[in-house]
Amino acid sequence: MLAIHFGAGNIGRGFIGSLLSQSGYEVVFVDVNDEVVRLLNEKKEYRVLIADESSKEQLIRNVSAVNSQKEYNKVIDYLTKADLVTTAVGPNVLPAISSVLAEGLRKRLSVNQKPLNIIACENMIGGSAFLKEQVFEKISEEEAKLFEKHYGFPNCAVDRIVPNQKHSDPLTVVVEPFFEWVVEKQNLVGEIPTVTGAQFVDDLLPYIERKLFTVNTGHAISAYLGYYKQFQTIKEAMEDEEIRSDVYKALHESGAVLVKKYKWNEDEHKSYIEKIVQRFTNPSISDEVVRVARSPIRKLGANDRLIGPAKQYYELFTEVPAGLIKGIAALLLFDYKEDHEALELQKTIETAGIEGALLQYSQLEKDHPLVDAVKKQVQLLKKEQ
Repeated sequence: MLAIHFGAGNIGRGFIGSLLSQSGYEVVFVDVNDEVVRLLNEKKEYRVLIADESSKEQLIRNVSAVNSQKEYNKVIDYLTKADLVTTAVGPNVLPAISSVLAEGLRKRLSVNQKPLNIIACENMIGGSAFLKEQVFEKISEEEAKLFEKHYGFPNCAVDRIVPNQKHSDPLTVVVEPFFEWVVEKQNLVGEIPTVTGAQFVDDLLPYIERKLFTVNTGHAISAYLGYYKQFQTIKEAMEDEEIRSDVYKALHESGAVLVKKYKWNEDEHKSYIEKIVQRFTNPSISDEVVRVARSPIRKLGANDRLIGPAKQYYELFTEVPAGLIKGIAALLLFDYKEDHEALELQKTIETAGIEGALLQYSQLEKDHPLVDAVKKQVQLLKKEQ
């Protein structure tokens, strides 16, 4: 079995590529990094280190790589033979790989009629659907009918912390022990791919929201409150009693939304929250506060990790969620000079006020009760600084 994986970065190698190799696939990475491509072709293997007390080491074999910029035709050829295609390139890079993907899938139609699934394993909602749109923009209407018949673009949700890192061997990657890769059966073509560790489900939305409103929410709040208190890492921030308490408060609020919406068992979700908080405090992983806090405008989106659960909490319980509000207020104070979104956000707040910023980025009307609560919390945080 042959799997083509776009993206040979830490997540590509340490998460998706690793699982594909362990599932018996020959894995061909597609990337633009000359050194990584060269080393993968020289060694045909790399190490994945599990960041916990066990320090377990996995040797990932049967791998190689191609440079999509310099070996375009080779990528096309591999796509005609693939049994599965996956990506971990980052949401912004998906449009860049859509051209070679469209060309490879077009050529495949003339030489290989076997169904093929393309799964975008990105930290975004609807990644595969978005990639499909990009690919279909580059083909004719007639080709689109054939693509619909032969190619599936099932959406998925992925979760694994892979921190920034450097090693003497550039291929070595450290990952946390926890991971989740959930793929929606809808839009699959042919048989369900055999992938160790992947879970195939009928409805992806509950899994997406559970991850977004727990992992992403908790991570973001620990980062913004950590920045506010001038901590360098998430682990340091979570060792602060007040921050830890605030994170728990917010996660129990977002959890109340999930439990009510999806009729989940409350105790089971509390256990999930505990597991997530333990991940943030893993002593073997050092994640920088500013890395997790980056792109605050995106994270301030109407349906994203902070505003999304806060709005839904208010709608369901007609109460202002204090923990989530504090996280949103801390985000609005994030003024890291090397993050262009942070600078843009501060400029917007300066000219339009907090109400204007929340209207522009979060679609919260100025008279929404959350807006006044956030304003008061920002003032309170400023006083305590």
